Amino acid sequence: MELRTFFFDSYAFFEIIEGNKNYNPYRKNVGIITTKMNLMEVHHGLLRTYGKEKADFYYDKLLPFAVEIDDHTIKRANQFKAAMKKQKLSYVDCLGYVIALTRGVSFLTGDRQFERLENVEYVK
Repeated sequence: MELRTFFFDSYAFFEIIEGNKNYNPYRKNVGIITTKMNLMEVHHGLLRTYGKEKADFYYDKLLPFAVEIDDHTIKRANQFKAAMKKQKLSYVDCLGYVIALTRGVSFLTGDRQFERLENVEYVK
């Protein structure tokens, strides 16, 4: 059985860590792609809420799934951000969305701004 792979937005990681049952299908038997920028957001949020130990644990656990961000992707993400300026998307979200498109995987998020975009697996 081939694993389905998703780009995990920071939102998805937080929901999984917090135990949101709607994210249970994404806890096991799926491929994970993310970036160090997403891990930075997750680490910072966990650091504020739970402290260094838990923040470091999840950063280290998720680090093997982080992909490099090349210059072409940065430029495409900026074009996407500019095209979507009314939604006021973050740079990190734009990078993740473009990486998902480029790699042919769904962008997993519960971020309302992405709900109606193509190539998005929207889970609340």
